[in-house]
Amino acid sequence: MKKSNKNRKWLRNLFLAFGLVIVAGIIYWVYQYNSGLSLANDGLYKDDTTTFDPFEGADLQFGEINVLLIGSDSRGEKGARSDALLIAHYNQKTNKVKTVSIMRDTYVDIPDYGKQKINAAFAFGGPELVRKTIKKNFDIDVNYYAVVDFEGFPKIIDLIAPDGIKVDIPYKMEYGIGMTLNPGKQTLHGDQLLGYVRFRHDRLSDFGRVERQQEVLSKVKEEAISIQSLVNLPKILGVADPYIDTNVDNKTILTIGKGLLVGKSKGMDTLRIPIANSFENKNVDVGAVLDINLEKNKQALEEFLSSEVNEKKITKSEEVSS
Repeated sequence: MKKSNKNRKWLRNLFLAFGLVIVAGIIYWVYQYNSGLSLANDGLYKDDTTTFDPFEGADLQFGEINVLLIGSDSRGEKGARSDALLIAHYNQKTNKVKTVSIMRDTYVDIPDYGKQKINAAFAFGGPELVRKTIKKNFDIDVNYYAVVDFEGFPKIIDLIAPDGIKVDIPYKMEYGIGMTLNPGKQTLHGDQLLGYVRFRHDRLSDFGRVERQQEVLSKVKEEAISIQSLVNLPKILGVADPYIDTNVDNKTILTIGKGLLVGKSKGMDTLRIPIANSFENKNVDVGAVLDINLEKNKQALEEFLSSEVNEKKITKSEEVSS
């Protein structure tokens, strides 16, 4: 009888301790989230309001997730075009991450609007029209979207990578970014890193900018799955919330995060659309565009997302090919 009472008391104490841990975890999460929220200023999406049309992404099948990433600096005005357009691909079986950057001047057929630069799709119909445009031209299904207001980029980066991100700046960068970045190996923090990825007044023009975006995204991804970032996750989400509009649910975020951490994912494969030797620079009624070989790029995109071995990465020499 005494042994039975001791067992019940031990179980009661165990459940009590477990309950206290859960309560403490909730308090910590709420406090850290609100702490992060207080660091954010007037983010574009702070009131959880959006004027976007409903997003009708493809049903999620276990194995692969495609997220449409749209960078915007509209500052609230209507009709702003996307400044960066990527597809993030995650394979749940291999924990492999890939990103596809679609150049803003890529000349495509936008449903109901005809031939336009692809960055106009966001201005015409938000993430849903971008999704339809990608599906129509490249036959790729996207499950989710995330629109990032560049105003919040520096704050998010400084929380994910408080020690900065190391880059090798090839030449002086200053025009159009509100700062001067001198050449050489440097460690950049939030505002500087934003200037680094947005600068495009160099010999590679927008091609160089896309290359830098892919470089920084890969490095930030490695920082984001560190133990330090997991501890700061509630605060990071609090800071990011007013600057990101997304339909990615928390369950999916945690699934991807867990997979990357447990799978010890390293590196990130990247692709640029249009690929090398698949486009011509032209001037048409909507301005300077990249007139692409659609079938060649569709094939390259399909192979890149489906193949798990021997993927090719775009090199600097390929970036200037046309």
